[in-house]
Amino acid sequence: MEGKFVSYLRVSTEKQGRSGLGIEAQRKAVEDYLNGGQMELLEEYVEVESGKNGDRPELKQALEHCDLTGATLLIAKLDRLSRDAYFLLGLQRSGVRFVCADMPEANELTVGIMALMAQEERKRISERTKAALAAAKSRGVKLGNPKGAEHLRGLGNGPAVKKIKANANHNAERLRGQITKLLEQGITSANGIATELNRNSIRTPRGGKWYAASVQRLLKRLELA
Repeated sequence: MEGKFVSYLRVSTEKQGRSGLGIEAQRKAVEDYLNGGQMELLEEYVEVESGKNGDRPELKQALEHCDLTGATLLIAKLDRLSRDAYFLLGLQRSGVRFVCADMPEANELTVGIMALMAQEERKRISERTKAALAAAKSRGVKLGNPKGAEHLRGLGNGPAVKKIKANANHNAERLRGQITKLLEQGITSANGIATELNRNSIRTPRGGKWYAASVQRLLKRLELA
């Protein structure tokens, strides 16, 4: 086997994140998998979150990194994520290639089935919520904003954004996580950022290499310059 990979590890508590409990076992699973061929690990993303938290910033960055580089997402342990609806749906919609170190036979169909089950559960929760609201309304409970749409008046729709500008903004936002990470690491010069993006195989929106000038334009669009 050969290719480029981005690994995604996850622990559920800050205590586990600080102690490394759980992370080291997942990292070992990733290392064992990568030793099976000519494979390159571009980056490792570690998520520390609770089961109730739907925000996955590290997952978002990992998927963005894969999308930008054409790398495959390497999941250490799928069994840790099999009930995570946010993860499953995000992975399904991203279109990013993936492989599971603990379950190499898993594929898009496997995750698709899991995602369908997660969607069905979300649907049932929504139906139960609607039923509860209807019951409350029948008891005379007032629902919604009493002011209606009054708070939106006077705002207007504004001019339509040109397609080319929208595309440029979209492409820039896809890179925000990577740029922010580099800035936090103290890499602030346009040349330095271009070097790191190229080193990590992250391509420009047109599929080319990064240069100081293109980085400066990106920073300006992201309002980070």
